[in-house]
Amino acid sequence: MAKHGKNYQAALEKIDRDKYYEPMEAIALAKETSSTKFDSTVEVHVRLGVDPRHADQQVREVAVLPHGLGKTVRVLVFAQGEGATLAREAGADIVADDDETLDQIQKGWTDFDVAISTPDMMGKVGRLGRVLGPRGLMPNPKAGTVVAEEHLPRVIEESKAGRVEFRVDKTANLHVPVGKVSFPVEKLYDNIAVLMDAIKKARPPAAKGTYIRRVTLTTTMGPGIKVDAQQAQAMEERE
Repeated sequence: MAKHGKNYQAALEKIDRDKYYEPMEAIALAKETSSTKFDSTVEVHVRLGVDPRHADQQVREVAVLPHGLGKTVRVLVFAQGEGATLAREAGADIVADDDETLDQIQKGWTDFDVAISTPDMMGKVGRLGRVLGPRGLMPNPKAGTVVAEEHLPRVIEESKAGRVEFRVDKTANLHVPVGKVSFPVEKLYDNIAVLMDAIKKARPPAAKGTYIRRVTLTTTMGPGIKVDAQQAQAMEERE
């Protein structure tokens, strides 16, 4: 069994492992127990009552966090012609409108955080699946990253502002970043509230019984903090 350091053990002693905290209290505790020298990422982990083996119980959606993620997001756009012009004007960091960029990606270059494509480029982008797929960078209509040219400015803006994609894994869990430890409690609360609302709306019709079963809050290299699932589902973004 992996051994944890003194900082982790000290943080763990501040957490009641049998308690399910109300959201605001859990956020404050996560900030208090973060011990890294860098600005740790705060993550929400949600256990869902779905069976990912079935296609009709997949959960995949996006949420636009009102206060962002606290990091610079590099956006690459696959587009040509007018789409490429719109992407550049909207602030895309990289516009892949030539074979040279596609060849670089084919060789393993992925120095970007989000990839967006226009539908007409997907024939070429599809060949990059082996590189982009495992890294979660493959444009996908369900994730809102394959869009018509006129929608590029909005999606680019959302991606840079705090657009996160969540997708259930094989163990029926979601793992989603919601900001940084340096964020005020209130901003983290708002981000989590928006995320929880998006998760609720993404419930598959085929899901039976309790949908959101367990919610845990963590920071980078920090211990998990159990959050009361009912209160987490009732969170609303503050005015």
